Amino acid sequence: MAGMRKEYDPNKVKRRKRRPIIYIVCEGKETETKYFKHFRSRSCLVDIVPISSKHKAAEHLVKHAKSLLSQSDYFPKDGDQLWCVFDCDDNTNAQLMNAVAYAGKHGYKIAYSNPCFEYWYLLHFVKQNNHLNGADEVLRLLQSKGRLEKYEKSLDVFAELLPYQWEAVQRAKERLNQLYKDNVVILSRDSNPATTVHELVEYLNSQQS
Repeated sequence: MAGMRKEYDPNKVKRRKRRPIIYIVCEGKETETKYFKHFRSRSCLVDIVPISSKHKAAEHLVKHAKSLLSQSDYFPKDGDQLWCVFDCDDNTNAQLMNAVAYAGKHGYKIAYSNPCFEYWYLLHFVKQNNHLNGADEVLRLLQSKGRLEKYEKSLDVFAELLPYQWEAVQRAKERLNQLYKDNVVILSRDSNPATTVHELVEYLNSQQS
């Protein structure tokens, strides 16, 4: 006698395993978006979410990050990650500390640059540990001869940077190690110059297969 057919139980149906999505919530609609889009591939799903000006303060950006996602399918248990990318800008140390605390509580990652995102670009060409007088000085150094001489925020410079990416990662790590030794809080106004963008870059590279 043939066995009885089992009834379909939707509660026992396994949801098809999907590739994790890396959400990047960032300040810049041009610089960061043009850069991080190059990490998209069939094996690395990257969703870049530029924010509006009203959320650009670090604390606001982090607190509103999840609500800004274009999709609602954010599943950390499935490996999804949410990265908040922002600069020092006019944030106070208190605002930066609040952003870090909120991100830690909700499992978000942070890629921080002081004074600006272009400091990460600059590290592709030179070791720069001396204090930088804001974004204007970073851009001046970045546009020096032999670097990105015609750089503008609207330009896509990923191809020019890629050959030097490993050096930039090492320089960023060395700078952070020195700040740690000096007991300087990385995500603060006191860390100038510093960046943790390399942590996001290394993670994105690890997802390529």
